[in-house]
Amino acid sequence: MQKTREFHRQSIDDRESFWRREAQRIHWETPFRQVLDYSNPPFARWFVGGRTNLCYNAVDRWLDTQGDQPALIWVSTEVDQEIVYTRADLAREVNAAAAILQELGVDQGDRVLIYLPMIPQAAFFMLACARIGAIHSVVFGGFASHNLAQRIDDAQPKVVVSTDAGSRGGRPIAYKPLLDQALDIAGHAPEHVVIIDRGLVPCAMREGRDLAYAPMRARHLDAHVPVVWLESNDPSYVLYTSGTTGNPKGVQRDTGGYAVALCASMEYIYGGKPGDVYFSSSDVGWVVGHSYVVYGPLLNGQATVMYEGTPVRPDAAVLWRIIEQYGVNALFSAPTAIRVLKKHDPGLLHRHDLSSLERIYLAGEPLDELTGQWLSEALDKPVIDNYWQTETGWPILSAQPGVEEAPTRFGSPSFPVYGYDVRVVDEATGKDAGPGQKGVVAIQPPLPPGAMSTIWRNDERFVHTYFESFPGRMLYSTSDWGLFDEDGYWYILGRTDDVINVAGHRLGTREIEESVNTHPAVAESAVVGVADSTKGQEAMAFAVLRNPDLLLEDGARDRLEAEIKTVIEQRNGAVARPARVRFVNTLPKTRSGKVLRRAIVALCEGRDPGDLTTIEDPGALDQIRSTL
Repeated sequence: MQKTREFHRQSIDDRESFWRREAQRIHWETPFRQVLDYSNPPFARWFVGGRTNLCYNAVDRWLDTQGDQPALIWVSTEVDQEIVYTRADLAREVNAAAAILQELGVDQGDRVLIYLPMIPQAAFFMLACARIGAIHSVVFGGFASHNLAQRIDDAQPKVVVSTDAGSRGGRPIAYKPLLDQALDIAGHAPEHVVIIDRGLVPCAMREGRDLAYAPMRARHLDAHVPVVWLESNDPSYVLYTSGTTGNPKGVQRDTGGYAVALCASMEYIYGGKPGDVYFSSSDVGWVVGHSYVVYGPLLNGQATVMYEGTPVRPDAAVLWRIIEQYGVNALFSAPTAIRVLKKHDPGLLHRHDLSSLERIYLAGEPLDELTGQWLSEALDKPVIDNYWQTETGWPILSAQPGVEEAPTRFGSPSFPVYGYDVRVVDEATGKDAGPGQKGVVAIQPPLPPGAMSTIWRNDERFVHTYFESFPGRMLYSTSDWGLFDEDGYWYILGRTDDVINVAGHRLGTREIEESVNTHPAVAESAVVGVADSTKGQEAMAFAVLRNPDLLLEDGARDRLEAEIKTVIEQRNGAVARPARVRFVNTLPKTRSGKVLRRAIVALCEGRDPGDLTTIEDPGALDQIRSTL
């Protein structure tokens, strides 16, 4: 691992030389005059003065050499369609989408909210925004009206792009009614809504606001929209992520630093080269979908597979069929998907020729040792666990086979990635911990290129949320516990805050609690994440009723539980629906009024709740026990 350590050391000790070299990977219309401006900590500005464009680097730059080669491969087992777009095809579709946005008055700096499933138009409109200097904000299609309305009000988009429906397990999921409801709730009203009608469900259009995509596309299909060259630190997109409060955080990303970081990561971390085929099974609504479905592979001259479907439909060999059919070189998926596949016929793992596949990458949630080992041994392929966050945009910890082939260990995301000065820090003292000592995983700023530049329209929240956790030190806190061993391998041990991870979906428990509390019968609630063998975690809700006597009525408990789950699904989407809603007379709290969530989690998981000297009413924990 000597080469990996030396490479990392160079990136920290001589940041400017390191990133000046890596910046040569992309096209700069105007050269940058300064690699890093860190005059206003913790805000880092990379490649200052340089002008570039994400869409040009992902699409136009490759047209002369790869015009007739695959660029975007769309596979949908939901609607049984597969389309291969060449670079030239992709350029044509992106220009048409850009022309549509310009016709609707979208200009540099305007926001476009994209509420779409995994269909090619999601990539077309993301790249179109990048082309004209607009800022896109993609919202996960599994989110319901309340979540969507919050994001509309914060981003204040000029245009929304959506569809009649997505599909899950072969069943249509209507998007348009959710969007209409969100726009009725939201204080901000976009000027136009562009609807991609897939013909999956009836789609009512609102006159004067809603516009059909198909005729607009036909009208602009031969358009060529000039690229808008952006200063490196101009924002490229805003992506919302859950926090410990009810208000989602708009992670703001720059342009030049993001392009450089992703392009380098495709080689150093994912072993990719131009002409390769990369398959990330993530959704465009999440950061992996941004970085490694749309931007990263295309920036590096690779084809990208966009998949609409589940890992078990039509059968549990579908991922391997796609890999064989399209010659995929690297697969990026989530541990939950692999845990699901473990429950199926192991013979399906060997039905297809996987000789093109070099490595499998898993991230988005903790990868348990048994799952990683099972997959690696079953396929005889390296399985690489990588750890990162929406905020960082690309991996913090990972093996880096493009730098050096180093041994991995199941259960460990290996080593700090170049550019990240990662520490384990004692939460109480703010001092660095040594090998084997548990602490909070933190990063000594400046954050590297491609990491978040701030929270959208809220610099103060950016500083307070991420850089004020440790006494006497300005460090970026990941809010994850971790440690490293004597050999330099790192381990992630779980969250320090109230954000949970359900099948790779990051959910703020506070957002779910706010939904529970809107039910008229509920006085207060606590939502926690409990370990689950398949999903990693699942939400569990505990509610205190305004009138506990309600539970004395026949069937009241089941009825109330069903009603509360419905409220959560309507406001937060199906992904936030808790496994159970249990009713108690009081919640366990400290004498200062803070709910003891960690103690509740321990009881749910059959563990000792630990030190309870600060608890106000010990009987409250007995009530939790009795419901379990």
